[in-house]
Amino acid sequence: MPDFVHLHVHTQYSILDGAAAISPLIKRAKALGMKALAITDHGNMYGVKNFHDVATDAGIKPILGCETYVVRNRFEKDKDEKAGDHLILLAKNLTGYHNLCKIVSYSFTEGFYYKPRIDKKLLEQYHEGLICCSACLGGEVPQAIMRNDMEEAEQVVRWFKSIFGDDYYLELQLHPSGDPRKDADVYENQLLVNKALLELSAKCGVKYICSNDVHFILAEDAVAHDHLICLNTGRDLDDPNRMRYTFQEYLKSPEEMAQLFPDHPEALATTLEIADKVEEYKLTHAPLMPNFPPPPEFHMPFEELRESLVKKIEDQEELARIDACHSVEELDAWAEESKERSEKLMTAKQFCYLKDLTYKGAHLRYGAELSEEVEKRIRYELSTIEWMGFPGYFLIVWDYIRAAREMGVSVGPGRGSAAGSVVAYCLKITNIDPLKYDLLFERFLNPERISLPDVDVDFDEDGRDDVLHYCVHKYGQKRVAQIVTFGTMAPKLAIRDVARVQKLALSESDRLAKLVPDKVTPDKKAGETPFDFCYKESPELAAERESPNQLIRNTLKYAEKLEGSIRQTGVHACGVIIGQDDLENFAPMAIAKDADLNVVEFEGKEVESVGLIKMDFLGLRTLSIIKDAVTNVKNVHGIDVDIDNIPLDDAPTYEVFSRGDTTGLFQFESPGMKKHLRNLKPNRFEDLVAMNALYRPGPMEYIPSFIRRKHGEEPIEYDHPMMEPYLKDTYGITVYQEQVMLQSRALGLFTRGQSDTLRKAMGKKKFELLAELKGKFVEGCKNNPDFVQGAKEKGKDVEELVNKIWGDWEAFASYAFNKSHSVCYAYIAYQTGFLKAHYPAEFMAANLSNNLSDITKVTVFMDECKRMGLSVLAPDVNESYNDFTVNSHGQIRFGMAAIKGVGEAAVEKIIEEREKNGPYKDVYDFFERIDYKSVNKKTIENLVTAGGLDSFGYHRAQYLHLVDATTTVLDNLVNYGQKNQQDSMNLQATLFGELDGFEVTKPNIPDCEPWHDYEKSKKEKELIGIYLTSHPLDPYKLEMQLLCTPVEELNSGLETFKGKEINIAGIITAKREGKTKTGKDFGILTLEDFSGTYELAFFGKDYTDFRQYFIDETAIYVKGKVGPKWGKEGNELTFTIQKVGLLEALTENAIRSITLQVDIEKLTLETVTEIHELFTTDVNSESYKEAQQKAAEQKTQKNSDPENFEEPATVQNDIPLNFMLFDRQGNSVKMFSRTCKIRRSRELYEYFENNDSIKMKIN
Repeated sequence: MPDFVHLHVHTQYSILDGAAAISPLIKRAKALGMKALAITDHGNMYGVKNFHDVATDAGIKPILGCETYVVRNRFEKDKDEKAGDHLILLAKNLTGYHNLCKIVSYSFTEGFYYKPRIDKKLLEQYHEGLICCSACLGGEVPQAIMRNDMEEAEQVVRWFKSIFGDDYYLELQLHPSGDPRKDADVYENQLLVNKALLELSAKCGVKYICSNDVHFILAEDAVAHDHLICLNTGRDLDDPNRMRYTFQEYLKSPEEMAQLFPDHPEALATTLEIADKVEEYKLTHAPLMPNFPPPPEFHMPFEELRESLVKKIEDQEELARIDACHSVEELDAWAEESKERSEKLMTAKQFCYLKDLTYKGAHLRYGAELSEEVEKRIRYELSTIEWMGFPGYFLIVWDYIRAAREMGVSVGPGRGSAAGSVVAYCLKITNIDPLKYDLLFERFLNPERISLPDVDVDFDEDGRDDVLHYCVHKYGQKRVAQIVTFGTMAPKLAIRDVARVQKLALSESDRLAKLVPDKVTPDKKAGETPFDFCYKESPELAAERESPNQLIRNTLKYAEKLEGSIRQTGVHACGVIIGQDDLENFAPMAIAKDADLNVVEFEGKEVESVGLIKMDFLGLRTLSIIKDAVTNVKNVHGIDVDIDNIPLDDAPTYEVFSRGDTTGLFQFESPGMKKHLRNLKPNRFEDLVAMNALYRPGPMEYIPSFIRRKHGEEPIEYDHPMMEPYLKDTYGITVYQEQVMLQSRALGLFTRGQSDTLRKAMGKKKFELLAELKGKFVEGCKNNPDFVQGAKEKGKDVEELVNKIWGDWEAFASYAFNKSHSVCYAYIAYQTGFLKAHYPAEFMAANLSNNLSDITKVTVFMDECKRMGLSVLAPDVNESYNDFTVNSHGQIRFGMAAIKGVGEAAVEKIIEEREKNGPYKDVYDFFERIDYKSVNKKTIENLVTAGGLDSFGYHRAQYLHLVDATTTVLDNLVNYGQKNQQDSMNLQATLFGELDGFEVTKPNIPDCEPWHDYEKSKKEKELIGIYLTSHPLDPYKLEMQLLCTPVEELNSGLETFKGKEINIAGIITAKREGKTKTGKDFGILTLEDFSGTYELAFFGKDYTDFRQYFIDETAIYVKGKVGPKWGKEGNELTFTIQKVGLLEALTENAIRSITLQVDIEKLTLETVTEIHELFTTDVNSESYKEAQQKAAEQKTQKNSDPENFEEPATVQNDIPLNFMLFDRQGNSVKMFSRTCKIRRSRELYEYFENNDSIKMKIN
C-alpha cells in the first residue's frame, strides 16, 4: 500500500471556493490511513488553529500552510497583477509558523488589492522555517511553461531554490475529468507542465511532489462544490462561460494518487519526506500580557517589590542574587540578563503600582479608616491577582476606563463577574460595591480554576470608538486589533442560495425557505445536523425531498451539503485585542470591511488560547441615552445630575417601577415585566436586582411566589436557619448563583475556590464533578457543628436535609443567574427610572434622539410621551438643535438633523447664526441671515415641509404655493435673502454708499388652501420617518387596539393565529392591479397601521367584491381567517380575506357599550361630575327626546330618499354606559344605567387613555 500526504488542501476557509469542513476532512484523512495532512487555504490562515487542534486530537500531524498570491510589488495596486501567481508555503517549525503569520499578515495589511498579495521581498525576509511548493497551474513556474518560456521558468525555479534551498519543491498535478472541454483547459495543460517540471527538476536539482488540489472531501461532493463556485462568481449553473472545476478536486486515497502517477512513485514518497521535516509544535501560549510599566513619577517601594518578585521563584541561586540586590536599579540590572527575568520583575512592579492605586481608591470609597472586612477582602483579592500574574491586566483596564471618563465618555457601572471585585471597585473599573451586595471575587478569578480575567466594559455608543482610538494611540496601531467572525450558511440561506444558481422559481425558493423552522436547534451531541432537525420539525419540508420537481429535489440535496459553509467574514461586535508586541508576531492578521482596525484571523475562543489578551468594549445605547438626558437637564435647568451617585432610596423612582411605567427603562420594558412590577410594587433596590434575574425563561415561574412573599401573602421558610442570611433579600427563594456559593461555604465548609467550582459544575451540568462535590458537601455539613445543631432544632435528619438542599440546588442550576451582572444592569435600569421620574421630558428626548433609525421604537416613545402628557413639537429653526431637545416650557422639540435632506452642516450654520445674533424675528429675518453656502433651497424646502418654519405664522402650503407658472413663494424668499445679503456686501464695499439705494423689497406671501391633515402627515413621514403632528389613523387608534391585530404580528408568523378569525386595519399606502398569467384580474394592497405594513393579495371573487376599496390613503379594515393555504399540502398558512370595509364603519358598528372600571379609593365627586358634564347623556332629558323624534322623522326620509339621508349625530354616538367599582381586596360590584348613555368621541378615548384612576373598557 503506497503512502502519501496531501500538501495542497483547501478547507471551507477558502471562502466560497473550498467546501471541506475541517472536522469531516480530518475524519476522512484518518479513514484513509493518513499520518499527516496540510491546510493551504487561499491567501489566509483563518482555519489553521482549528485545523491544528482537530488534527492533533485525531492523531494526525497538522501541516500548517497557505496558498499565497505573489506579485512583483505588494504595495502597487496594478489591475494586471491583482490576482498574482499562486505559491504554496508550509510551516516546518514554530519559527516557520511565525514567519508565515507575518507574510500572511502583510499580504492583507500592506498588499491587499482584490486579494491579499505578497511579493518576493517578503519571501526573502521571512523564509526561515518555511517549505515552498510551486503550486497549481496558477503558479509562476507553470504559467511561464504554458507561455512556452522555459528560460523564465528556469530562472524562477533557481530563484526559489536560492531562497528556500532543499525546502523548495516542484508540484505535479493531474485532474483527468473525461470532459473534453474541462480537460482542454486543465488536464492537457497539466500534462504539458508536468513534463517540463520533471525536466527542470533534473536540470536544477529540485525535488518534486505530486498533489491533488483538494477543494472538497468526497468525489460525490463535486456537484455541491460546483454550486458553491456559482455563488462565488455570481453565475448560474447553466451559464456556459462560467468557471468550472474538474470534479477531481477531492481528498483522494494514496492508492488513487499512485494510480495517477504510476511512473513517479518518488513524487508520492517526497510528500512523506516533507511531512517528516515538519516538526510538531504547539500553538497554545501562556497569556502574553501587554506592557504597562508604572509611570516614572511612581515611587517604587523596594522591599515590597522584592517581596513580590520572589514569591514564585524557587531556584535558590536566583533567590540569592535577588537577596543581594539593595535597590530597584540593581533589580533592573539583574532582570536585563533574560526575558523571563524581565517579565517577572515587570509583573512585580505592576503589582506594587496596582496595590498603591487600590488602597488610594479604597480610602475614597470606604473612608480614611478601612474596616477589617474591607481590609481582609482587599488583601485576599490582591494576593490572588499577584499569584495568578494578572496585575498588568487590571492596570490596562483601569487606564483606559480612567481615560474614557476624562474624555467625557459614559462608562457602565460594571458588567458580569468583574463586578464581584473590590479591587475593581476601588480602581473605579466598576461602580458597584461588591461587599454591599454579597458579590463574590472568585466568580471572577478563582485560584483553583486558572483562566484569564474577563472584564467586559460598557461605554456609550459614540464613546466606544474614542476609547478604542485611545488604546491605539497608547499601545500602537499594530498592537491593537479586532477579531474576525465567520458567517455561515444556515438552512434557509443555503436553500435560497442553491435555488438561485439553479434558477428555481423565486416563489418556490421562498416557499421552501419558509418551511424551515425559525429556530434551528439540532442535538449536536446526538449527531443531529441542522437539516435533520428541520426535517424532523417540518415534515412538509422533508416531503419536498421526494418532489416531482427535479430542481426542488436538487435544491434540498445540495443545500444539505453546503449548509454550514462559510459565506463571509465579519468583525466581532465588541472583542478587542491588545498585544505586548506587534500582533503579527503571535497570530496572522487581516483587514475586514467593517473594522476600524486590523483583525486577528482567529475566532474569539481561539485568540485567548494562543496567549492574546481579549477585552470586550461594548457600546451600550442606554448609556448614550443617560448621557444625553443628563446633558438635557443641564441645558434646561442648569442642574448637574451626578448620575453615578444618585440615592438608591428615591421614592418617585420606585413609583415609576411600581406603576409599570417602564417604557424606555433599561431591561424593564416588556409587557410581562410591567405586569409583574405592578404586582410587586418594588420599593428597594434589591427587588429590582431580583426581578432582573428572575424575568427570563425558567426562573420566571417563581415570580408570583416572590411577589406573594414580599407582600406577606405566602410564608417565607428556610430549610435550615443558617440559610436565612443568604436568602432573606429574595424572600427565601434562591435566585443567584452567588447564594449557592455562599451557602456551600457556610453549610458545607467549602473553600472559596470550591464554591466557584460548584457553581460552574452546576451551570455546565458536569455530573461526575457534581457527584464528587456532593460527597464533599455532605461530609462538610456533617462535620459542621452549627449545621448539625440547626438540623436538630428543625427536627430534621442531617443526611436527609443535606440531600434535600443539594437536590434543590441542582434544580436551581437550570436557571441560576449571575448576581454581579444583575446588580450592575439593575443599577442602569434604576438610573433610567430616576431620570424618568424627575426629568421626564429630558429623558424621553434622549430616548428619541438615540433611536431615530428605528421607527418602531420612535413610535413607541412618541406614544409614551403622549401618555405622559409630554408635547413633542415639530422642528423649529428658532428652537431646534441637531437632536431632540427640551425647551423652557418642558416640551420636546424635534431635532433638525433628523430631517431627511437637512445635513448637519446646514443645521450647525442655522444654530450658529441664531446663537450669535439672537432668534430669527420673522420669516424675512430668517432668509436675510442664513448662510446660503451651507443652507440651500432644497434644505429650506425640507425644513418647511417638516414644520421648521411654522413659528413664523405661515402654514406650510404657503411657502410652496406657486405665484406664477414656475415660481414658488419659497423661490421668492430665497432670492430676496440672497439679494439682500449681496446688496449689504456691496454697501460695505462702497465708501460713500447711500443705504436707501440698496433696500430690497420684501416678497408678498399670499394666502392659500392649507394642506389637509393627511397630506401634511404624509409629507412629514417622508422627511422625518414618522407621523409627527398627527397620524392618519389617530381617530381610530383606541378601537384598533381593542378590535384589531397589529399587522406586524402577522409578519412575525401566522402560526399563533391558526384557525382564528382576526381583524386588521390600516391605511392604504400602495396598490398594484394587473392580470395573472391566465388573464384573470388581481390586485395587491399595502396596508399600514401603527406597527408596520402588510401586503394583501386579492384574486378572483375577492378582487371583484372588494376592488372599490382600492383607493390610496383610504382607511379600511379587513376581516379574515388564518388557515392552510388552498391547494397546498402540509401546514403552510395564509390569511384568507372574508370581508373588507371602511375603518370608520367598523368603529361605529362594533362597539356595544363602554364600561368604566373605577378604583373606589380614587373615586371623587369631582371626577364623577367632570365625566357627567363632558360625556354623558340622560335619555329622559328633553334634548334627548327631541333628538329621538328627529331621528324618527328622518327614518321616513331615509325610506323615500336614502341618498340624502344622514344619521343624527346624537343617536349615532350615544351608547350604553356601565360602571364597575373595585377595591384592593379584589371585591367588585357592577352597575349599569338604563337612562345614562355616553357620547363616543375621540376626546373621550384620550381622556381615559391618560387617566390613572379610571380605565375604560370597550365592549
